[in-house]
Amino acid sequence: MPEVTIRYFAAARSAAGESSATAEAGSIRDLVTAVSTDRPELARVLSICTFLLDGERADPATPLRQGALVDALPPFAGG
Repeated sequence: MPEVTIRYFAAARSAAGESSATAEAGSIRDLVTAVSTDRPELARVLSICTFLLDGERADPATPLRQGALVDALPPFAGG
């Protein structure tokens, strides 16, 4: 499986307790599972995130390649 990096923003960063992580994952869904195992608050936040794969919007089934960069963007509020 490819090794990829996920960057956390806003509430996802708070729930993760770090700004990024690396994991082996074949899809964004697999990546979310890998980084949130035994971390229920992170799993909850990631379940409502929008994901960008190398700067382009992607859905959970999107396959990942070696060295990919995934951004986890929770809903933002404010004006």
